[in-house]
Amino acid sequence: MPMTTTSTFETHIIEAYRGPVFGETIYGANVLRDISAVFTDVVGGRAGDYEKVLIRGRNAALAEMSERAKQLGANAVIGIRFDYSTVGRSMLMICSSGTAVIANPRIPDASH
Repeated sequence: MPMTTTSTFETHIIEAYRGPVFGETIYGANVLRDISAVFTDVVGGRAGDYEKVLIRGRNAALAEMSERAKQLGANAVIGIRFDYSTVGRSMLMICSSGTAVIANPRIPDASH
């Protein structure tokens, strides 16, 4: 399913808007990963384990949002946004939102 953070597709014409769609995921933090992240913060560098969780969570939120768009009869999602927050002391919540649309490919102008 085509998805974009912009409000339009250059290669598609939006035929109909089906409504807002959302995807949510919540991941529990791991104690060993937390200790590793603290160590990384102290010595510098990237917290690779947390990055992997963020990527996995973002992909899960997109997949959930895509499924909800299909349930509305849409074939694309525009205006995608992400929100990240913590729940309690050890949970990470990743939410995605967008607008489900029916979009059809533009037919190239034969005169060009």
